[in-house]
Amino acid sequence: MPDKNWQFELEEYIKQGEPGKAEKSEAWQTAIGLQAVDGLNTSDYLLDTAKEHIEGKITIDEAQKRIHSYYEQHSVRTETENETKEADIVSARIAKLLGERAFQFSPAEWLSIHRRLFEGVFGHAGQVRQYNITKKEWVLNGDTVIYADWNSIKETLDYDFSTEKQFSYEGLSVDAAVKHLAKFASDIWQIHPFSEGNTRATAVFMIKYMKTFGFSVNNDAFEKNSWYFRNALVRANYNNLQKGVHSTTKFLEMFFSNLLLDTHYELKNRYMHIDYVDESNFQSANIEMSKCQIGTLKCTLEELAVLDLIKTNPSVKQTELAEQTGKSVRSIKRIIDSLKEKQYIRRVDGKRYGKWEVSV
Repeated sequence: MPDKNWQFELEEYIKQGEPGKAEKSEAWQTAIGLQAVDGLNTSDYLLDTAKEHIEGKITIDEAQKRIHSYYEQHSVRTETENETKEADIVSARIAKLLGERAFQFSPAEWLSIHRRLFEGVFGHAGQVRQYNITKKEWVLNGDTVIYADWNSIKETLDYDFSTEKQFSYEGLSVDAAVKHLAKFASDIWQIHPFSEGNTRATAVFMIKYMKTFGFSVNNDAFEKNSWYFRNALVRANYNNLQKGVHSTTKFLEMFFSNLLLDTHYELKNRYMHIDYVDESNFQSANIEMSKCQIGTLKCTLEELAVLDLIKTNPSVKQTELAEQTGKSVRSIKRIIDSLKEKQYIRRVDGKRYGKWEVSV
């Protein structure tokens, strides 16, 4: 990472309270943080470029051009510049993708995201691998997850996406929804359709997918714990019955809970290592002390998304909620009625000029 405290510098824009700057800053923090999943570091030049984009001095397209030009002009690069090139280019592309609202839930969208992230970086960007792979994992003592056979990738992708598309989150508790999202993420990651860049493409896809529920995703989780995210995906897809190791999504569920529900689980990679002896004791204690109030609410995922928006802006109108969540005004009215019935919100100072009061 740059020598400067990049997280602190970018977080300053969030503290300033300007929505445009905060959203851009969060996208850049996620983009930079995600490079850690492949052990990559970004440059000081990338940070300076990100700050200019956040401040509105340049567009995201201009930011991307600057990064490309920077490396094109350095035909003879230092070892450090060679190491930061991929991270800088891909970070700028992630920031652009996270700033776009357009999204289609399909395998084609996931392939498109991979292509847009890695075009010119990998020769196989956006292409399904044509061979089987293994990867030595630290968290597995050098063992590998068994990934999908390359001959079955298309069929497996179609099946997983079709199953998820038919799944209904309506009426589902928040905890159950988080568990389901964690399982879906682990399932499509295990397919590993690309030769490289699977985890970063999965993260971007899942962030954009979860935003379709109306959530303002807490990017801190990816910004500060992207390596944990990858290891959690590994543990969700690894079995070694001889050693008594079973696949589990519990680590991934804690990550997604922090991401969506603003819980504060302590995400430590060492607790996921298959040789960590006190794993079960630690996790049970950790879950008890980390659970925050929002995780105990009897809300559906869509109700929680609306509640979060109301907390941010108590004067928000139903039409604005519909626009921000992508739902119909009729659906928003149904959600509002449910939240009022549960006594989580109430209207004060009149229907027309009043505002919402949140009791949780």
